[in-house]
Amino acid sequence: MNNNLLMKRLSYNKASSVRSPRVGVAVALSLAAMLVGAAGTTANAQTTKPRPKTGQIEEAEIEIVKERVNQLPEATRNFEKIKLPAPPKVERKVTYTFPDFRLPANRLSPSVKVLTIRAEEPTPLTGNFVKAGLGNYGTFYGRGYFHSTRNADHAYGLDLKHVNSLTGPVDGKNSGVSQTSAHAMGELYRGTAAFGATLDLGRERYNFYGYEKAANTPDATPVPEASAIKQVFNRFAVKAYARNRDPEQVLQYEAGIGYQYWNDIYDASENNFLLNAKLGYALGEAGRLTLAADGSFIAEKDIAPGSLARPEPAALVSRSRNFVQATPAYEFTNKRIAFSLGATLGYSSDTATNVSRTVVYPAVRLGYTLAPEKFMVYAGLGGSMQRVTRYDLTTENPWLNRGLNLADTHRGPTIYAGFNSTPARGLELNGRATYARDRNLYFYLNNPIDPTRFDLVYDQNATGVLNLHAELLYTAAEKFRLGSRIDFNKYALKNLAQPFHRPEFQGSVFGTYNIIDKLTLGVEGYFYSASYGISYRPATRPNEVRSADFYRATDPIVDLNLRADYLITPKISIFVMGNNLANRQYQRFYGYPVKGINVLAGASYLF
Repeated sequence: MNNNLLMKRLSYNKASSVRSPRVGVAVALSLAAMLVGAAGTTANAQTTKPRPKTGQIEEAEIEIVKERVNQLPEATRNFEKIKLPAPPKVERKVTYTFPDFRLPANRLSPSVKVLTIRAEEPTPLTGNFVKAGLGNYGTFYGRGYFHSTRNADHAYGLDLKHVNSLTGPVDGKNSGVSQTSAHAMGELYRGTAAFGATLDLGRERYNFYGYEKAANTPDATPVPEASAIKQVFNRFAVKAYARNRDPEQVLQYEAGIGYQYWNDIYDASENNFLLNAKLGYALGEAGRLTLAADGSFIAEKDIAPGSLARPEPAALVSRSRNFVQATPAYEFTNKRIAFSLGATLGYSSDTATNVSRTVVYPAVRLGYTLAPEKFMVYAGLGGSMQRVTRYDLTTENPWLNRGLNLADTHRGPTIYAGFNSTPARGLELNGRATYARDRNLYFYLNNPIDPTRFDLVYDQNATGVLNLHAELLYTAAEKFRLGSRIDFNKYALKNLAQPFHRPEFQGSVFGTYNIIDKLTLGVEGYFYSASYGISYRPATRPNEVRSADFYRATDPIVDLNLRADYLITPKISIFVMGNNLANRQYQRFYGYPVKGINVLAGASYLF
């Protein structure tokens, strides 16, 4: 039987109509399967039976009977688009690593602190580590960090630091320096409340090495002994506080009480009792009432201002300095608009210039979001008093004179405008312009009797201060970070000839780059414009009040620092850093050149 006869015997009994196109497909597939099966059976038979000599296929009849109809139900058409839930908004906290150590003789403290981007990332709570390093100028650096790991019940830690240089840029050990500090903290978490305390201890050793030889004046001065020009500061601070940890509660609070103590080698001392509180009470979804209050009560001892001009030894005198300030306000915030309306009321007992002891300044701020999470502009009118203490001043300028007349700065009224922007992922831009009328704004001026020491001087009239501030921060996948800060300050003075030791321009750049998992590079660069001190004519006898020769501008500051960290094992790493690689012995304060190139290398161990 040939193939044509086989095809004729294939019959298809169409018992019912096919209502679905899929049925025809099923029939065709069934037919194909049977043909394949038949072919397989024939192939099997060939292995057991001899092949017919005629090569004919045996007669067979395949009958496919379709009795069942597969009927699909009508599908419900959905014309709505598939909706994907929006990803939850995550607060983006841009941070960057900033080297935790700089050699102390290169201290650069900005005169106007208006930064909004943090310059240092908090040390992560990963455990404990110790560091140690050695460098030129007889420098030793050591640090120990001991902290609990993250815990929902409590946190505690201890941070120890020490750095000293046996010699410096002027007459060897006469310009040596030493700094030691300890910081301890602890917190307990109970429900939505956190209770904590901090303790700070410090000791610093400096020398008054800014004598005439350092200032390059023509008169020859015998080189003094290091012990005769020594200055030592001791610091102690303790604080206890309580705060709310739940941002969803109607009442938000943070309150603290503290005490600071400072003294120097000349028995001058400062006892400062501190109070601070911040409260916020929500009135609804958008509005709330706030209160920020601070108090500082100082009892100090020092010689009276002007006592250095007298030949006889000056006795210590006591003085009290009281400071209280509070800012109640109403705040309203929605998706686009944020404004605050309040007032700042303050009292300071200081009387350095002819200024009222009480102040009342407006506290008005309006912000508008042009692009959510992208661009926001703001403007405001305000003012406040800024507490001035020896504890803080000596961290900015350690070569201060005795018998200082400290006074709190009255900053206001103040008008400002600016913007915050995040135009791209990882990029943050901030800018602000501020104009203020300051009273009791201090400047550093070297003393006419001992030019190695600096007095605080004030303009008897209000000082107009224009500040232009800009910041840029870029971070890419936690491997590359680059930031920059720029401040331009213009001072309108009435009585002072120059804004002594307050440079008009201050700029910095900083960044880190993790080349590979084991190697990280860091950079810091600073540029400060020239500032002014006074050059005095040589003295003819001891304790003589010298006459001013001319105003001397210091050289602009150009400072470049590099750092490299290499991870040898997961617990051991080595580091090397170079400071002032431009090798410029600039003078942040007149008469005090800093070290040239100084290099430090060491290792750290994590446990």
